[in-house]
Amino acid sequence: MKKKVTIAGSFIVDLMARTPHLPKPGETVKGLTFKMGPGGKGSNQAIAAKRANCDVVFISKVGKDEFGEMALNTFKNEGLDTKYIFEDEKLQTGTALIIVDDVTSQNEIVVTSGACDNITNEDLEVCKDAIKNCDIFLTQLEINREAIESSIKLAHENNATIVLNPAPVQEISEDILRLVDIITPNEVEASILTGYEVRTVEDARSAAIILQEKGIPNVVITLGKLGVYVKSKAEERFIKAYTVDAVDTTGAGDAFNGGFVTALSEGKDIFESARFGNALAALSVTKIGTAPSMPTREEIEELMK
Repeated sequence: MKKKVTIAGSFIVDLMARTPHLPKPGETVKGLTFKMGPGGKGSNQAIAAKRANCDVVFISKVGKDEFGEMALNTFKNEGLDTKYIFEDEKLQTGTALIIVDDVTSQNEIVVTSGACDNITNEDLEVCKDAIKNCDIFLTQLEINREAIESSIKLAHENNATIVLNPAPVQEISEDILRLVDIITPNEVEASILTGYEVRTVEDARSAAIILQEKGIPNVVITLGKLGVYVKSKAEERFIKAYTVDAVDTTGAGDAFNGGFVTALSEGKDIFESARFGNALAALSVTKIGTAPSMPTREEIEELMK
């Protein structure tokens, strides 16, 4: 029987331009294409999980504007319940300005969180059961800190497995970190959280030890096209990435996290779950966009064969 997953996080509209190169400070670059679509780390992860056949509930907040309508329509089209998508009376729906280098597929992103940075105690009271009754709780750092900390505490009190994707990276109290079961930073986030620069698999191992010393038993560090380093209390493994032709790396970390919790919910161990997340992430970078690039379950299983 599948375990229930609840994801609390952001919905943000992606405004993406592709350019011949990323602009330097003060430089104007003529763009090649522009695309607007649904995004936000929480939303991307929820859609990735849903398309991978996960039993997932999503909690977020949008503004009463056109972008908020886009959010609600997106979730309905994906088959996600909108029961816990709150609407802010004053703040606009979040936006992300994304520039993608058309040659290297590298990106630069500026996020304005808007409404999803104002998830209140009243909102959390409404969705309390969704957090209390889940088996796996996933959140990131793109919503307001009070909501993150309160929801993690509630999930911990009710014995959920807590997965924290610490992005966008910021300081987290050690009291909260000690409640986390699995942390999933990328190499940049792991470097900032530990003060130890992560470039190689061996660097990831050193950073993972530091994070475990902070009280987090399981560490999963994504290393881009190299793959993912996984360290539990008892075991460690490096899992190579799938080789694909990348056209847009935006949202790859979200794809990984959505796939990772999906596999966990099916009873796979942390290493097999990381492999499944790797496959989902690999497929996501072969298409342009974030949420629209998330693959189906059939596509994931075909790649994993």
